[in-house]
Order: sequence, then C-alpha cells, then structure tokens
Amino acid sequence: MFTIDQINEMHAKVKSGADFPGYIQDLIVLGVTGYETFVADGHTMYFGKDGANIQSDAKYTVLKIADESDKDQFHEDLKDHQQGKTNYQTFCLDCAWSGVEKWVVDMTKMTCIYYDKAGNEMLAEAIPTPK
Repeated sequence: MFTIDQINEMHAKVKSGADFPGYIQDLIVLGVTGYETFVADGHTMYFGKDGANIQSDAKYTVLKIADESDKDQFHEDLKDHQQGKTNYQTFCLDCAWSGVEKWVVDMTKMTCIYYDKAGNEMLAEAIPTPK
C-alpha cells in the first residue's frame, strides 16, 4: 500500500504541467490506480488495487469555485500550465476562476477528466507518455 509521504515525494518533482506525465508514471509504480483532486482546497483521494484508498490533507486556503464554468478560459489556462508557464498553485487558482471543481485521473484508461460544480465534464484528455 502506498502512503501520502510517498505520493508527496513524487509530487515534489512536479514543477509544472509539463511534468505531469512523469508524475503519473511514478504513481503507477507506487500502485496508485486513480485519484480525484478537489480544487477548493487541493485535497486528493488516491485509489489503489483491492479497494485501497487514502486522502491527503488540504494543500491551501479554501478557494471559491466559480458557479459558472468557462471552458474556453480553462482550456487556455490548462494549455499554459502544460507548457510549463504556470506552477501548480497558479493552475489551481485558474481552475477555481474557470469553475473547475475537481479532476479525476484514471491510470487504467490513462485519462484526466475535469468537472465543474454541476458535475458536467469540462474536458477529457488522454495522459501522454513521458518524453
């Protein structure tokens, strides 16, 4: 079973969205099969085989998630983050402003899906293989 300390060690290597594919590979090695990150405070639920799960603590002061989602703005912010133009904290703030409530990563399907407060899918993307 993986621990929050192990996950935090892997996450510490992530400086921008450009590092995300490598982070996912590190989590797979630990035995993580998926996770849900909640933008409001940054806590994450991690899931593993045989029903294993663990939750991280909140990462920052609670952010207000916009009631109205803005897919276009979110897509621009995500693109900037994936290109290494923003750090994780800035990306989370951008998500809140664009109405992203959470993202769900599935290591089996290698997908990351972003949802708004109403549970609507804002974007589904394939997780690329690290370069």
